[in-house]
Amino acid sequence: MTLRSYLLGMFFSTIVCWLAFGLILYYVNPYNSGALGLIAFYISLFFASIGTLTLIGFYLRVWFSKNEILFAHVNPSFRQAILLSIILVGSLVLQAFRLLTWWDGSLFVISIVLVEFYFISR
Repeated sequence: MTLRSYLLGMFFSTIVCWLAFGLILYYVNPYNSGALGLIAFYISLFFASIGTLTLIGFYLRVWFSKNEILFAHVNPSFRQAILLSIILVGSLVLQAFRLLTWWDGSLFVISIVLVEFYFISR
């Protein structure tokens, strides 16, 4: 798979995920749909944010780095996009259950940062 086909696939799948997220926002009533509607909301937001953050992270890495091997930026960008999406969706889930306080949010972010440090050190 070439880098161009990977980026185009990621771009189009991100657009599809954002469209799915928009359709869920427009058509699903969270009070009547129950748990299935909320799960669809969080999953669509999760995948849409992964795609968006991966593309943004990749292009920022290419722009700031003078590394000529562009494929070296793909894995860290994707991994960090997943971790940032976990922070985003996890914070929203905690807020939905009224469990998000500043210390819980801080501990959640610190735990995700420690996971990233583990991957960097490996």
